[in-house]
Amino acid sequence: MNNKKKKTIRIITVFIVGIVLFASIYGYSIYQDIFKSNVSKDVFVYIPTNSDYNEFIDSLKSLNALKSLNAFEKTASLKKFNKVKPGKYELKKGMTNNALVNLFRSGKQAPVKLTFNNVRNIEELASKVSKIIEADSSDITGLLNNDDIISEYDFNKKTIIGMFIPNTYEFYWNTSAKLFFKKMNAEYNKFWNEKRLAKAKKINLTPKEVSVLASIVQAEQREHNDEKAIIAGLYINRLKRGMLLQSDPTLIFASGDFSKKRVLNKDKEIESPYNTYKYEGLPPGPINMPEISSLNAVLNYKKNNYIFMCAKEDFSGYHNFATNTKQHGVNARKYQQALNKKRIWK
Repeated sequence: MNNKKKKTIRIITVFIVGIVLFASIYGYSIYQDIFKSNVSKDVFVYIPTNSDYNEFIDSLKSLNALKSLNAFEKTASLKKFNKVKPGKYELKKGMTNNALVNLFRSGKQAPVKLTFNNVRNIEELASKVSKIIEADSSDITGLLNNDDIISEYDFNKKTIIGMFIPNTYEFYWNTSAKLFFKKMNAEYNKFWNEKRLAKAKKINLTPKEVSVLASIVQAEQREHNDEKAIIAGLYINRLKRGMLLQSDPTLIFASGDFSKKRVLNKDKEIESPYNTYKYEGLPPGPINMPEISSLNAVLNYKKNNYIFMCAKEDFSGYHNFATNTKQHGVNARKYQQALNKKRIWK
C-alpha cells in the first residue's frame, strides 16, 4: 500500500472516529438533558386555563426551581410536547426532565383541599373559594345570582346559600365556577340521603326549611354544639304552636349590621320578611350557611317544653330556657343587667 493510500485511510479513520466521538458526546448530552435530575426543590406550579406553551414556560421560569430551563425545553422538543394542560402540578426535588414532560403531558394534577365554614352569604363563600381554586369570586357570585341557572336546581337567591354544606372537599385547582357549583350540588344531594329526608319529613319540614331553621339555631349557638338540639326543639315547639319565632339573629340579619351585640326594641320594627318578631313561620332563606352539626341538630332535635331562651348572664355562651313568660322575664333581666354592667348598649 503506497503512502497516499495510507494517508487517505488515516484521514477517513480519523473522520469516522470523530463522528463517532461527536455522536457519543452529543448522545450523552441529550441523555443528560432527558434523564439527569433537573428540579432543585419541592414546589407547585400553577398553569392557568388557556395558557399557551410560552406562558407555560414563563410559569416554570418564575419558580426558579429548574436547574436548566433550556434542558427542559430541549427535552420537551424531543418528546414533541407543546400542548399544555391547565392545573396545579407538584414538582419534586430530583425529578428529571423526562418525568416532568410525562407529568405535564398526563395532566395528573395535585388536588387541593377546600374547607369552608362560618360563612354568612355567597359573597363570603366566593371570597373563600376563589383563594383555593382558579374560579374568580365574581364568576362564582355571578353564577349564584343567576336565576336561570339556580332555578334549574330548584333554588332561588334566598335559598341558594343552603345548598352548600360546610365541610372539606377535594377539587382540582383549575375548577371553574360552573364545575364548582355542580360538584357542590352533588354533595348536597349526597348529604340529603334517604335517612335524612325521612327525618325531615317526620318533622314536617323540607330540606330547605331544615336549612333555614338550622341557620337560626347556628346563629343562636356558635360555641357549644351540645346545646343546638335543645334550641332546635324550642323552635320546633313554636312552629307547631303557630307562634312567632322571635329570633334576635334574624333581626340582625334583616338590619345588615352584623356587629350588633344587643338587639333593641326598635330593631323589632324593621320591615323585612326576615323579621321573625313580625312574621310567622320561617324566614324565606337561611341567615347563614348552616353547618352539619346545626342541620343534624334540627333533624334530631331534643323534645322539650321550652318556648323561650335567653343568653346566660355569665357569658358562657350557653342559654337559660323557660316554658313560660314569667321565668323568661327573670332570665332576661339577669342578662340585661349583665350587659349593662359590661356597658354593652348595642
